[in-house]
Amino acid sequence: MERITEFTHRILEECGKADGIYVDFTMGGGNDTLFLCKLAPNGRVYSFDIQPAALDATQKLLDQNSISNCSLILDSHANADKYSIGKIDGGMFNLGYLPKSDKSITTKRPSTFAAVKIALNMLKVGAVLTVAVYPGHEEGRLEGEMLFDYLSSLDKYIFNVIYYRYINHPGSAFVFAIERFRPSPDLL
Repeated sequence: MERITEFTHRILEECGKADGIYVDFTMGGGNDTLFLCKLAPNGRVYSFDIQPAALDATQKLLDQNSISNCSLILDSHANADKYSIGKIDGGMFNLGYLPKSDKSITTKRPSTFAAVKIALNMLKVGAVLTVAVYPGHEEGRLEGEMLFDYLSSLDKYIFNVIYYRYINHPGSAFVFAIERFRPSPDLL
């Protein structure tokens, strides 16, 4: 079976476009940003994080791989709609905290909820958004419950939502993958 990150990458590869527009809503160490840049070598990637250390690590990784089709943004993912990104071909969230850093700085339910709604509104028809959740800490557990409830309520005539989880590993990471397959008015 695939690890969570492998699964999210495969889902996005299946609908990837070389000239697409993608967003990494949680930059972290830059691995997902690098993946998206390689997925869309003729496109554009926007990557968000609130920690300067995340931007530094990601810039270093992109430089090592000679990647230049990316805009690194020091801001909350909840402000993604304030940038002129437009409709996107896909996006990723990898919730939790920046590896090898201050574990008290984590994604939080209010900003995550706002950012996921923004991301869903940004999706083009046929685009996919993945959200990796890490319930091994209290905020992660609560984020996962909140997202499960919210994503379960999305209109089945507009979105397909899958939930990928190892059920015999309590507390293990899991993923939601959301595909917009019909146009609709923006979510509130």
